[in-house]
Order: sequence, then structure tokens, then C-alpha cells
Amino acid sequence: MLKEALVKKLDYEELSNCMRCGFCQPACPTFRETGYEAASPRGRIALMKAVADGVMEPDKDFVDQMNLCLGCRACEPVCPAGVSYGQLIEQTREAIEDVQQHPWWVKAVRKLAFVHLFPEQKRLQQLGRLLRFYQRSGLQKAVRKLGLLFWLPRYLREMEAIMPEAAAGSLADEWQAAVIPAVGERKYRVGMFSGCIMDVLFQETNKNTVRLLAEAGCEVVIVPGQVCCGALHAHSGERGIARKLARTNVAVFHAANVDMIISNAGGCGAMLKEYDHLLTDDAEVREQADWFAARVKDISEVLGEQMDAQTWQSLPQRITYQSSCHLRNGMKVSNEPVQLLKAIPGATYVPLFEGERCCGSAGIYNLLQPEMASGLLDEKMGHVAKTQADILVTSNPGCLLQMKAGIHRAGLDGRMEAVHLVDLLARVSPKE
Repeated sequence: MLKEALVKKLDYEELSNCMRCGFCQPACPTFRETGYEAASPRGRIALMKAVADGVMEPDKDFVDQMNLCLGCRACEPVCPAGVSYGQLIEQTREAIEDVQQHPWWVKAVRKLAFVHLFPEQKRLQQLGRLLRFYQRSGLQKAVRKLGLLFWLPRYLREMEAIMPEAAAGSLADEWQAAVIPAVGERKYRVGMFSGCIMDVLFQETNKNTVRLLAEAGCEVVIVPGQVCCGALHAHSGERGIARKLARTNVAVFHAANVDMIISNAGGCGAMLKEYDHLLTDDAEVREQADWFAARVKDISEVLGEQMDAQTWQSLPQRITYQSSCHLRNGMKVSNEPVQLLKAIPGATYVPLFEGERCCGSAGIYNLLQPEMASGLLDEKMGHVAKTQADILVTSNPGCLLQMKAGIHRAGLDGRMEAVHLVDLLARVSPKE
């Protein structure tokens, strides 16, 4: 059954583009960790093609190797043939999920998360309010003091320790109007993609995003009716749900008539930018999907062009930057965040060795593959410590949580903080 599903889902022409040169191997975190050919992009593509050609039957080892992939797409920029590996791994995982026989509790958890939670913003906000109550009522302190978290795996205890305070409502609740005017002359009309997790756990970052965009001359539209980008669904084999979410987002942003669609999360932005590919077979919305994908920008691209660093306050601290994989490999944005950090008056920018290598977060990868994720994080934090930075900056919520957990694990609390790029720029950009 899995073989038939793979043959149906896989883009065989894309599979055949791989020249098996091996340039992808040094860039692949799982290959570097294991040394196994099957754990490299070239190896995984060879396995996919072997199944599609009828040379082998996909078994548990095949599925395990597909699931071990981080989906960081670091292999794509170094591939001389330009193989779209990210699309191939998503197609493979979709085929796997079509036939996978999960235990009942796994089915229940996946249905709860992918069907009933992430696509429903109001339910996420309700969950956020419960989390906020847990954090503010004294219950969190009591649970920690009584040691009730001891039964959780280490990585979950670390995540609980660094979890940011949840928001009480949505980003739209913060403004009486859905349109925030530009400060001074209007240069662009932009749609703010508020996200799902971003709007619950990182709402302050969303607020700062709106403020910085307005100060950069953008009229900001908080587009009503928008939903989750679908990245977690696509990466987990639930591409059907991802397409449904994409169609909703394309429709509401197209109706808002914006010049650009702004993301402040690398993972979300990469997904949004590839809606044209995700919906390529959907004749009803294909034209609008092309319109949408062409307008997706990371906030660093806009701020790098429009903000005046001469007005920024001095920040005499050492700063380093951990790149978001999907921002760099998916959205092709790598220089803009670094240039913004280098422009901060008084700050000393310290390059991070292998700052482009995945930190191990990769959406929910650190929950599903904790051993591999922990190994990558420990190595990452060794490089981070050598920078002696005061501030570790990143551009994606998953990376930010992973970096916070890494700082806690490495014993760097009080000596270093992890901050989203937008929040750091908001510190140095004086409010009007």
C-alpha cells in the first residue's frame, strides 16, 4: 500500500534530477550526526526512487529514515541540480500518513493537534488563556516546587522552564481598528500574518512587528479570517489540511488588497511563499496562490530597506545570530537580519560558527526526535558559548524556544538571553 501511495504522490521528474554528487551530505545535520548514507538527502532520495522504480519495498527502516529528516532544507542551496528536496520529503511523508497504522493514542493526539487545534485560532486562544492562568495563578510555581514535573522527559521539562507567558487575546484585540496607519508618508499597504503559535506565545513580537512596520512607512492591515499557515501539517504528512488552510489564507489576503504579506517567523514565511506550489493543482485558486506567494516577505527584508538606523539607540553589547533554516533555505533570506544587527549603534556583532546549521527545533521535531534534537542543540550551544555574546538573536519562534532551552541547559542563564530579531530592534528603535 505504501509503495502505491508513494508512486502516486512523488514527483518522479524531481527525483530523477538528483545527480548523486554528494554535495548535500556535509550540509545535512542527520548525516553528520550518524554518518549513514540513508540519513543524507542523497540517500533518502535514492530510497524514494528505489521504491518508485519497484526495486525495493518500503519498510519500517524506510519510514524511520524519512521521519529522521529535520526538513531544514540545508541541502537545497548546495545542490548543483537544484533539487527541491523539501517538496520530496513532504510528498513522501504525506504518502506515509495515508497508509500509516498509528496506535489509537497517536491518532487521537494527531487529530487533536492537526484538526481541532492549530486550524482553529479561537481554540488556540482558549488554550493560551489556560496556559496564562497556569503561569500567573501560582499553579506553575507550586507544580515546580512540589517536583511534579519530574516524571516528564528532560526535554519537556526544559521547554516548560522557558515557556514564554501566553497572551490573553489575539493580536486583533490589541487595536480597535484592523488597519494601523503608517507613520508619516505611506509607502506600502502590508498584510500582517499573525500566525497561530506566534499570536498566543509571542504576541509581544507581533505587536513590535506592527509598530516597526508602521514606523517604516507601512500601513499595516491585520487581515481578519486568517488561519495557521499549515507548515506543521505539511511537514507532518497532513498536506490535505495544509491545502485547506492555504486556500483560506490566500482568499482573505487577496481580498485585503495588500502590496506585501509580512511574516516574522521563518517557518511560516517559507510555507506561505510556497503556496503556489502547494496549490498548483487547484485550478480555482491557482492564480490567486501565485499572487499570494509573490508578495510574501520576511519583516527583515522590509525593515532593511525602510528603517533609519541613525535614529536607533545605542546598545553596547555583544550580539550573535542563529539563522532560521526555513528563512534562509526556504525564503532565501540570509543577509538582511545580519545587516540589521550590524547597524545597531554600539553593538558588537560576533559571527556564530555554523550559525546556518539547524538548532534541532524544526517545528515539532524536538518533541518527536528528542535524541537527535538534543545532540544538535548541545553542539550548537558549544559554539554559542564561544561567542561570549550577551544576546543570541534568531528569527523564528521554534528556534527561539530551542535557543532559550539551550541557554538553560548550558548553564548560561543570567549571562546570555535569546531574543527575536524584531524584539531587539524594537528595543533600540525609540517609540514615537
